[in-house]
Amino acid sequence: MVTRRNFIINSSMAGAAVLVLPSLAFSMEKKEIGLQLYTLREELPKDVKSTLKKVSDSGYSIVETYGFSIKDQFWGLTPSELKKILDENDLKAVSGHYNLGSFLYDGNKEELVAAIKAAKVLKSDFLTVPWIDEAYRKNSDDYKKIAARLNEAAKMCKQEGLKFAYHNHDFEFQKLENGATGYDILLKETEKDLVFFELDLYWVARSGNNPLDLFAANPWRFKMWHVKDMDKENQSLNTEIGSGSIDFKPFFKQRKIAGMTYFFVEQENNYNPNTIDSIKTSCDFISKNLI
Repeated sequence: MVTRRNFIINSSMAGAAVLVLPSLAFSMEKKEIGLQLYTLREELPKDVKSTLKKVSDSGYSIVETYGFSIKDQFWGLTPSELKKILDENDLKAVSGHYNLGSFLYDGNKEELVAAIKAAKVLKSDFLTVPWIDEAYRKNSDDYKKIAARLNEAAKMCKQEGLKFAYHNHDFEFQKLENGATGYDILLKETEKDLVFFELDLYWVARSGNNPLDLFAANPWRFKMWHVKDMDKENQSLNTEIGSGSIDFKPFFKQRKIAGMTYFFVEQENNYNPNTIDSIKTSCDFISKNLI
């Protein structure tokens, strides 16, 4: 349980870390607004160039990729070709979501090695795992096996100059047979200086938990966030940042405790009136009200 006393102690420790490591503090203060490109999954594969220009024109300076495969690369583009388009639009892919199922479940390193190579070409900081298939997260032992694989992948990434992160949904917060949650196990069983976490604030709220409690109990582990709002009428739907039911201000006030260096707007559905207008509305709200 996170007590007020523990929160104060952890907050003080994190604050001291900021003083000792000013470069980290600076990175969190930069006015960079990111977009998870999955938000534009309908437009992007059809016309990468014009879509990324619209992302830049909407006010974003960093992005997080998705959809890489050994066969199709990035929507038919090689990492080098995508990097060129990003550069032309003053965008940097600081993170990417890579499907590492074959490694997480079977230990096959082919996808992981290809993902690391792609991330290095893009000059990303983080390589991020976005999902665990349901068949491989049934109980505590399953999560411990996944945690061991995350540690192994993180070591491989570190050897190549990359950081490694795990992105959550809501299923990780379901109670398991021993009373713990999958997320508890992942936090406990992964190495703190190797495996970081990309906290999806929407999914934490959707699961009935409070991100502030996670920050207090695990300072500095949440290097990245997904920022997406929850529709006021239907919790299963997203909406533009500032238009829904999640109050992001308390989270951003504690971003140093969390250790956040990057955050990404994401909207999976319920665009109003269209995707590009939606991402610009979210960017404008964040710029004026949150950073």
